[in-house]
Amino acid sequence: MAGYGSGLFFLTVCAASLFGAKAEFKLTIPVGKLFTYELMRETFQSDLEPLGKLYAGSLYDDPIIFKCKQQNFPDLPEWLRFIQRHPNDNGFLYGTPAAPGKSIIEVYAVNKRSYNTAKQTLVIKIVEGKMLPYQAEFFIALREIERVLPSTVQNEIKQDLQKLWNSENLEIVNMTNALDRGGRVPLPIAGHYEGVYVKVGSHKYFSECLLRVLKPEHQRQCAAEPRAKGPGGCNFCSIPSNCITWCKTKLFDLTKLEPEPPAPTMGSGILEAGGDFNPPDSPPSTDYFPDYIVTVIVPLILAIVLCILLAYIMFGRREGVEKRNARTDQIQLYHHYTIHGNADELRGMAGSRGGPPPLSTLPMFNSRTGERASPLHSDNIPLIMAEQDPYSDTLPR
Repeated sequence: MAGYGSGLFFLTVCAASLFGAKAEFKLTIPVGKLFTYELMRETFQSDLEPLGKLYAGSLYDDPIIFKCKQQNFPDLPEWLRFIQRHPNDNGFLYGTPAAPGKSIIEVYAVNKRSYNTAKQTLVIKIVEGKMLPYQAEFFIALREIERVLPSTVQNEIKQDLQKLWNSENLEIVNMTNALDRGGRVPLPIAGHYEGVYVKVGSHKYFSECLLRVLKPEHQRQCAAEPRAKGPGGCNFCSIPSNCITWCKTKLFDLTKLEPEPPAPTMGSGILEAGGDFNPPDSPPSTDYFPDYIVTVIVPLILAIVLCILLAYIMFGRREGVEKRNARTDQIQLYHHYTIHGNADELRGMAGSRGGPPPLSTLPMFNSRTGERASPLHSDNIPLIMAEQDPYSDTLPR
């Protein structure tokens, strides 16, 4: 058993050394065809760990983060995108090139446990290719972009669409995340997905099921119910998560597209002889005094009128202290003056702590003369006038 285990481990080390992340990959893709490349974590694991640990039996399954960019540029080309949701997931490079050329992509893998790094270079050569004349775009609501990029899932979706198109000659042109098309971020609970747009093309014309999308009845049905079901006998989804949304299906017939207008011809850059240059006349003078009156003088006059009106209300309409005191009862004025006097006395005592106790704390006193009164004869200066009180005679004297 020990020999069998060591032999199996030796084969694992050899496989890791042979199939590890190479320094450079060369890929060739045609224009107008979907390009997908999966960055496998297992491929980079052997490069991130030294062979001594592999011989010692320390095989790790660490989280790895991928960083991708175009060589000598801070980001990826316009046609290429990258997705990796979690460090424990594989990464995907995907996109559809629109013009021939060459792109050199640098991929950096970072081990989140040991922080070791590995580099891989992808040389993508884009060659000329014929655009498929008939294309259709479908929306799959129960999918996310990283779940449809693997080749097995692409084949499942392609098989269902081949039955719908009634053609075996079908190619996937592009895949786009619904968030990149203005979709909303779904709730982070089960059963909610971002959605994926899948565009396919073929040399064969659209089938009858696809042509029903262009009929007015279907458009009225989708306007009333956006999640309306497809036409009868046209649902060919073997897996429920691969079913398309019929109301978001679009057809593109590239054979009927109008040709682009020709580019403008470049001249010699020399003006033709046509006489002397006559500059335009100067514009007539403008009188800004009415505008000045409207924007400055009128608001200033209104402000002055408002100030005069406010001054009259604040100062000219006041009744005065003497007139107010004449309308106030004497007992109320006396009580008011008593409160003010006590407040002034407390303010004066606040400065010197060793003064005599205030008169307001004595049993009864005259606030004006300072004379103390006996508790038995305390009705000389009543604080509250008892007018027409039926019980005033019963109060103790």
